[in-house]
Amino acid sequence: MTDSGGGMSQTQEASASREFAVLLGEFRRTAVLVPFDPYGSLWTADQSGVRWICAFSGEESLARFALARGEAEREWTYHTVLGARLLDVLVPTIKGPAGVALDAGSDGGVLFPPVVGIVPDAVAVDAGRTP
Repeated sequence: MTDSGGGMSQTQEASASREFAVLLGEFRRTAVLVPFDPYGSLWTADQSGVRWICAFSGEESLARFALARGEAEREWTYHTVLGARLLDVLVPTIKGPAGVALDAGSDGGVLFPPVVGIVPDAVAVDAGRTP
């Protein structure tokens, strides 16, 4: 079955959904680096009404991010945190919608948005809505 409107077929959507679920599970079990800005605050970025916690899969990806920002010379302070802890504990402490941006600015970057199934229902922007 194909979508004549140029979108994904139901089979493609189901496959993409399964792939994302696997990626999310892997992220939740993986320790990531969460940097702080020069003033000691959690490094975040605001886009489209969502505050994104920046997290990195390793020192190399954080170094590429710093270089791209022109901030490779400064010392980057970070904590190592499990992805599950970011999504389940840290996201709910942020005022307003928040998610996690993994490896921001890279070709392999991934967003974990503030929706049911990713963050706790109490802070999910789509909680209580039916599809």
